[in-house]
Amino acid sequence: MRHPFRGTWSRAAALVACTLTATLVAAGATPAQAAAAEDTERPTAPGPITVVAIGTTWVELTWAASTDNVGVVRYPVGAQFEDFGAQYSTDTTSIRITDLRPSRTYTFSVWALDAAGNSSLPNPTLRLTMPPGDDQPPSAPGQPVAYDVAATVVWLRWAHSVENVALDRYEVFRVDAGGTLTRVREVSQYPPVNSAQISGLAPNTTYTFVVRARDEVGHLSPLSAPVTVTTLPPPPSCAVRSVVRQWADGFVAHLVVRNTGTTTVDGWTMTWRFWASQQVHGIWGAKVVDRPNNGYLRVGNTGRNAVIPPGGTVSLGLVASGTQLPEEITLNGGLCTVADE
Repeated sequence: MRHPFRGTWSRAAALVACTLTATLVAAGATPAQAAAAEDTERPTAPGPITVVAIGTTWVELTWAASTDNVGVVRYPVGAQFEDFGAQYSTDTTSIRITDLRPSRTYTFSVWALDAAGNSSLPNPTLRLTMPPGDDQPPSAPGQPVAYDVAATVVWLRWAHSVENVALDRYEVFRVDAGGTLTRVREVSQYPPVNSAQISGLAPNTTYTFVVRARDEVGHLSPLSAPVTVTTLPPPPSCAVRSVVRQWADGFVAHLVVRNTGTTTVDGWTMTWRFWASQQVHGIWGAKVVDRPNNGYLRVGNTGRNAVIPPGGTVSLGLVASGTQLPEEITLNGGLCTVADE
């Protein structure tokens, strides 16, 4: 049965389309551009992806063409490896993608775009593992160095392994009694990193660590030379009395630090809040060590006051610019209670 309004609606739609096309052409657009501007229909999805040829670092792909009521102008192509991806483009139904990595598994997808910017749905993705191109293991990493040691945490760094294709990761092992290796950390090489934080350690305990490299094919390097490090004793408990005289853009602070624990502190560092814009004009009873994260000041003992027995105190002071007074004061990593006077 003929719908009573169908013919009327079709004639009206055609009239509107013709009017829009005529307006765009009159404004300087070509007939093809005018037709594309009124196109709201998306192309069909391209056909499944087929591998035409492949090497260790390149692949040539093809697919069946999409159809569109006006015309497909290009095919974007995506290549995804884990969380990293790249996009390519072609105006044909094939593409050669280079600079890939041997043995990596990529996911490829293709979709179509018409002149109006309408996008098709992607075609079925192709998951493809590149041929292996690596038959050499990495060299051994450099001997680790412990560059920051606390009671339960150690930071290690080492010289990178030499690899002929691409490193995948480093594995850090704890060497237990009898030479047993226990993996304590994996360090991905995307981006490349040659350091690791090892946490969950026991205070005042000696550990030995080695590092091994693994490339993308799975080849393992020899183990690095070992490093042996002893963690610090548990952080002491402490209390600080502070006397501060302040002016518009500076202050002088006198700190008396008491060891409120039951263990003697033999060698110490203290940190407190200190803005990057502040400067130390004078210090006594301590020496400046560094300014970690540009938000703290770290000072250490002098040769005369390294030992703080239980119940004992040490005095120090400084003159500095700025308005950030000593706060969040720690002694060997232990947060001190602070009483202002």
